[in-house]
Amino acid sequence: MHCQMSRSTVSESDFIKRYHKHDVGDNQCSSFLVKHIKAPLPIVWSLVRRFDQPQRYKPFVSRCTMKGDLKIGTVREISVKSGLPATTSHERLELLDDEEHIFSMRIVGGDHRLKNYSSVVTAHPEVVDGRQGTMVIESFVVDVPEGNTRDETCYFVEALIKCNLKSLADVSERLAVQGQTEPIDIV
Repeated sequence: MHCQMSRSTVSESDFIKRYHKHDVGDNQCSSFLVKHIKAPLPIVWSLVRRFDQPQRYKPFVSRCTMKGDLKIGTVREISVKSGLPATTSHERLELLDDEEHIFSMRIVGGDHRLKNYSSVVTAHPEVVDGRQGTMVIESFVVDVPEGNTRDETCYFVEALIKCNLKSLADVSERLAVQGQTEPIDIV
């Protein structure tokens, strides 16, 4: 199952095959979403890579507390805004590659039903409406909770990711319009 937020191209397929392979178990679902953003890669990536500040573009995150330095294996505790069936999520940084623009994290705890959740986000430069843009691909794999179907689980997770990607586009495009051309706050 997959959900594309816009047209498919050969390069999308190539990136998905290369970076978004998940080992999907019998009681799991997996999907990917693609978002084309009208902002240069450095701006978009500077937001995506901030494991310590997901609230900069993720609308459901109210607070993030880091446990350790910003490196592979670091765990963050996310406070979730009301309205979702959770209040906290504990997430471990699995991969952060600033050259290839690959980010991966895994949920390792929290008071929600997303068990064995793992995601990969990649960002790729492209031209959107004749200007520098960025194609962002996010994929995931997660256990299907007891009492839910694969389709229900994928639909729920895809809805969250769509909101996050739309917000990422809105924030990035606003920064691009304001003339922000260099990465912001890269630590």
